[in-house]
Amino acid sequence: MSTFLNSILARAKSDKQTIVLPEGDDTRTLEAAETILREGIAHLIILGDAGNIAASPYELADARIIDPRTADNREELAEILYDLRKEKGLSKEDALALMDDVLYYGVMLVKTGAANGMVAGASHSTGDVLRPCLQILKTAPGIKLVSAFFVMVVPDCAYGEDGIFIFADSGLEVQPDAERLAHIALSSAKSWETLVGTEPVVAMLSHSSYGSAKNNDANKVIEATAIAKELAPDLALDGELQLDAAIVPSVGASKAPESSVAGKANVLVFPDLDAGNIGYKLTQRLAKADAYGPITQGIAAPVNDLSRGCTAEDIVGVIGITCVQALASKA
Repeated sequence: MSTFLNSILARAKSDKQTIVLPEGDDTRTLEAAETILREGIAHLIILGDAGNIAASPYELADARIIDPRTADNREELAEILYDLRKEKGLSKEDALALMDDVLYYGVMLVKTGAANGMVAGASHSTGDVLRPCLQILKTAPGIKLVSAFFVMVVPDCAYGEDGIFIFADSGLEVQPDAERLAHIALSSAKSWETLVGTEPVVAMLSHSSYGSAKNNDANKVIEATAIAKELAPDLALDGELQLDAAIVPSVGASKAPESSVAGKANVLVFPDLDAGNIGYKLTQRLAKADAYGPITQGIAAPVNDLSRGCTAEDIVGVIGITCVQALASKA
């Protein structure tokens, strides 16, 4: 287990939050839940068939297990959902029917304060996980968009923060324009502060460094850098920078000698989802890095997605991160 994850889990234990896990039919989720409960990291609500969950080999006695189809509060939650969505055409009948959906029921637990956050995605797509979040929780105040990142922990790495990086957006925004890319950078800097606790140093990545290439793709990153600097002039942020110029001091000094970010970046903002997704998977597989995410940022309450290829250990990490996000939202 990485030093980063140990720190996250210790912070979570210090003020236990309640996290809802909607995928009680997934054995990886139940294995992770057993670890979370045994280690005292969080209080858990697990959704699903209570009989099947109880019959699993995992020790889950300290969890609250709810079957949304028979829950006492399903009509109450449906009424609240109806009030939230009736102007969008949602009927009372449809609101009640949605309470059979573990994701909608779980998000309603977060909305009403019964849970501080939710973690799902082991057996659901990102779209399925995020749809009820955006409909019910919406974006946080002052946030323009919801985006996603991975925390990458690279072993035996001198770059970043002793091998710790944020890669954004690596899970959600497909082709952000310059303004959206700028807001992804600002949200990612705040996420770094929340999770790592040191100063974020943000590189706006491109195939070009400081004008070495002239084309529309590089120009988008240049424009995004200008927008982000105007919105957050005190943030250590620069671009456009190639990856090696962003993280390797000697290369940064050569390609962008006037940059205060070049060679020092720990938050890497990719120009589009193709680059971000490929980048995190290359780092995970070739450098044997731990990849925690995709972690969402910008939702009014912490709800995090999982890769459908995740392990139980991955789920434990994302639950811990969700707890720390929940604590930060209360500060």
